[in-house]
Amino acid sequence: TSVGEKNFMIGEPVKVEWFNPQGERIVSSPRVALHTGEDSSRLTIYRAVVEDAGIYRCQATNAEGQTQEATMVLEMYQKLAFRDVKSPQEFRHGETAEVVCDVISSPAPAVSWFYQKGSKSMEITEEHYSRFQVLPNNNLQIHKVTKVDEGVYRCEARVEARGEINFVDIEVVVNVPPVLSVVQQSFNATADYQESVTFTCITSGSPDPEVTWHRKGQQLERSEQYVLNNLEGGRSTLTIRNILQGDGGDYTCRATNKAGSEERELFLKVFVQPHITQLRNVTAVEGSAAMISCVAEGEPVPEISWRRASDGRSFADGDKSQDGRVDVRGRHGRSMLTISGVKLPDLGRFDCEALSRIGGHQKSMFLDIEYMPKFQNNQTIFYSWEGNPVNISCDVKSNPPATMLWRRERLTISAEGTANTRVHTTDGKSLLEVTPVSDRDFGRYNCTARNNIGAKYQEFILAQADVPSNPYSVRLSAVSQRSATVTFMKPDSHGGVPIGHYLVNYKEVGSQDWRDVKSHGVQTTVLLTGLEPNTTYEVRVAAVNGKGQGEFSHTESFQSLPIREPSPPAVHGQRGVGKAYRLGLVKQDDGGMPIVEYIVKYKTDKEDQWMTKLVSGQHDFALLQPLQWNTRYEVEITARNVKGLSEPTFYQFFMPQKPDIIDSLFSGLGLGPVVGLGLAGLLLVLVVVDVSCYFLRQCGLLMCITRKICSKKTTTSGKSKEMEEGKAAYLGDGSKDPIVEMRTEEERITNHDGSPVHEPNETTPLTEPEKLPLKEENGKETLKPDMIEIKVHSDNSIHTKQDDSKA
Repeated sequence: TSVGEKNFMIGEPVKVEWFNPQGERIVSSPRVALHTGEDSSRLTIYRAVVEDAGIYRCQATNAEGQTQEATMVLEMYQKLAFRDVKSPQEFRHGETAEVVCDVISSPAPAVSWFYQKGSKSMEITEEHYSRFQVLPNNNLQIHKVTKVDEGVYRCEARVEARGEINFVDIEVVVNVPPVLSVVQQSFNATADYQESVTFTCITSGSPDPEVTWHRKGQQLERSEQYVLNNLEGGRSTLTIRNILQGDGGDYTCRATNKAGSEERELFLKVFVQPHITQLRNVTAVEGSAAMISCVAEGEPVPEISWRRASDGRSFADGDKSQDGRVDVRGRHGRSMLTISGVKLPDLGRFDCEALSRIGGHQKSMFLDIEYMPKFQNNQTIFYSWEGNPVNISCDVKSNPPATMLWRRERLTISAEGTANTRVHTTDGKSLLEVTPVSDRDFGRYNCTARNNIGAKYQEFILAQADVPSNPYSVRLSAVSQRSATVTFMKPDSHGGVPIGHYLVNYKEVGSQDWRDVKSHGVQTTVLLTGLEPNTTYEVRVAAVNGKGQGEFSHTESFQSLPIREPSPPAVHGQRGVGKAYRLGLVKQDDGGMPIVEYIVKYKTDKEDQWMTKLVSGQHDFALLQPLQWNTRYEVEITARNVKGLSEPTFYQFFMPQKPDIIDSLFSGLGLGPVVGLGLAGLLLVLVVVDVSCYFLRQCGLLMCITRKICSKKTTTSGKSKEMEEGKAAYLGDGSKDPIVEMRTEEERITNHDGSPVHEPNETTPLTEPEKLPLKEENGKETLKPDMIEIKVHSDNSIHTKQDDSKA
């Protein structure tokens, strides 16, 4: 709005000036214009504002310097206006909120506040709303604002003088600080087992808080190890995958929104399987102290124990061995096993085991013991004779390996040897080969072994060997008509050379010719055979070694037994084939003369008459046949030589029931033939089924072959050959044995005239079966599968025959 003021002057003023309400002289500007005429002056204010209101002075000055002024009052009226009123206005829960409503007008407006609840509007007065107050600056103050106070508030301004009214709606938002809780504050996990742990935080607040996870002051970001998820209901999770030992410690869940932030600490306890990190092999010198250290780590810290593999003895912290040489001390995952005065039995493996409630770990080390040479020889005296080479062995055990030297009368024998000595050296062993050529080669030899621990020597003696002394205590036992057993004691001296064998001399009394028998090795028992019955013999024994034969023992005499009847034979039975039984005959003492024959008598237990069978003395079995099924038999066996009969031997056996056809077929066959017969039977069944399908349903392999042949328009003809009647049927393998027809126990076999026929056995001939005509489908006779009898040879061969009644 522009405002203009004009003053009229009387007289002739020299100068006219305008002053604003603040008393400042007004100077022309783009917004203020001054126009002065001869008798008037005008002040124009463009775009006037409320601040321009006030008392303006116009002062005129004449030539004599006299002044005169006039005042004018400028009043400004301003329209209602809201200045920079923001919506929404946000406040923190619980604080004193001041809703700002900056309204201006001239004259000053009257301001009222209303709360919009749905479609209704309620005026806010201090009488009804104790926590609400309209401030002098027209703002609305809310004490301890809550979420319930949230909503739309209307600020309404009125200028009653002009009837002017205006309002503005302000949305009040109450922000609630985050409230954070955790489901579980502490977690346990085991490292290096691909385990995962999930922390969960539950938050509430307005607006919805943003949840972040922190560890060691750093915010965790989503990665392969850390999985961050925000779920419904204010749930936020942090999943730690593939937990390692370094993942243990504190984790922070922090919730933040406009009203503030809150955080909670969560703890992850990571257990670590015990792991042995330090265990080394140890080498100690015999007699010194060995210290073995084992270091292990884990969470919780594991306890360490030791185990000695040689005897299985275990040692824990504070333990000592019975002899006090082994002591264990340890703490905080470290253990030291100390062995004082190390001995060779201490050598070997030691196991260190670290255990905790999470698990265990075991490692092994080896305690190596160095020691000076130790001789292992039990023999220090060796025997030989001139021209006979002998090996003097020097066996040494040492660690580290020792070098060995031979000396003779303080002279070193070189590795290349001399004219009659040679040295052969291997690991831990040196052989001195000596071939004596004179008495000077016999005597003392020295073997010296040396390593970095020390040196030792051993002396060996090479002595001249002699023949053995004579055996003694010669005894005769088990004397019979043709043999005798000589036993004796070893000689007191073997002459320095091991005995190779013993020589037994024997002869008839009065004879000058000695016969020799050598022992088997160094056995002191020798069997003499080929003796004459009822004859007196002399016997003596000598020992033989490498040097030669020693002296004979004292001569002993004995007499062989006269000829007599044989001893009763020993018998063992074995089931034969069919209706036969095989008796095994074991020859006993023949009485000095060969057994001529065995007399075998046998009968059933229900009969009195004996049947007799003579068996040559050269045979070792007797075959009894034919026998009856399901019958017990008694047997009496006697041996005979030229002197007479032995006492009889009695034996009993039982013949089982008659076997069925299957037993007859397969009792004499092995596994291979049985399998072959099974496959052949399966093939026969397949052929029968195929033929049946061909005739009944016109299908099958035979039908396909027939159609293929017919499609080529080839015709074949053949005549079936009929079997000749009155002749026996034989197998196709050329066997001349007739086929045996097997029938069941219940069948009664009769002749054509109805008379009974005795069942064939091993001694009765077989009758020839009748031949049956065969018929084919074209009118000739044929065999039907359900009309076939099985006939079997005595050697279990199979043949088929059609039932006579259905031919």
